[in-house]
Amino acid sequence: MTVNAPSGPSSSTSVSHWIEAARNGSSEALGSLLELCRPYLLLVANQQIQPDLKVKVGASDLVQQTFLEAHRDFAGFRGDSEAELLAWLRQILVNNAAGITRQFRDTQKRRIDQEISLSDTPLANLLQNIQDLGDSPSAQAQAHEQDQALHEAISKLPEQYRQVIHLRNYERLSFEEVGQRLGRSAEAARKLWTRAITQLEQLLESSDGSR
Repeated sequence: MTVNAPSGPSSSTSVSHWIEAARNGSSEALGSLLELCRPYLLLVANQQIQPDLKVKVGASDLVQQTFLEAHRDFAGFRGDSEAELLAWLRQILVNNAAGITRQFRDTQKRRIDQEISLSDTPLANLLQNIQDLGDSPSAQAQAHEQDQALHEAISKLPEQYRQVIHLRNYERLSFEEVGQRLGRSAEAARKLWTRAITQLEQLLESSDGSR
């Protein structure tokens, strides 16, 4: 795709001149080259950004990141034409888009893994009342002590944390159902629950340390 050059010499003449000047160290010429390519790169960026990522990163941000890398790595550009320059910049942009997508997916996976690990903690077991501590007097005393400590810690949590723990761990609702009850999305409910569990664990650890 060919983009319109600024007013002045013809596009091919301008690009060749600017490429030569940029190779000779002219930052002004390199800036003119990049601005010439901006409309095309914005179109490519909009195609490369996944729909669910568009609220987190804009096409202009991706293009700006590409420009920064182009400034840094221009010495490695070996072309002499507008088409070669566009192809070079497009490859940088596509690589950046892939990196952003990969980073976002990895962050999501770590968050989900963290939530799964939280679900497997003794605290989660306590919340779901699935610990089998036996019927001996000592086991019953331990269970009573744990239950008392748990309820005391929960009472210190903010109201929204108490609500999400009750809905998720006592009523056993899905995150989608929890979100509906709280007027949030399922993902927002999941995040709220994760923060609530983390703070509850901290309160319980603090309580154990003060004894």
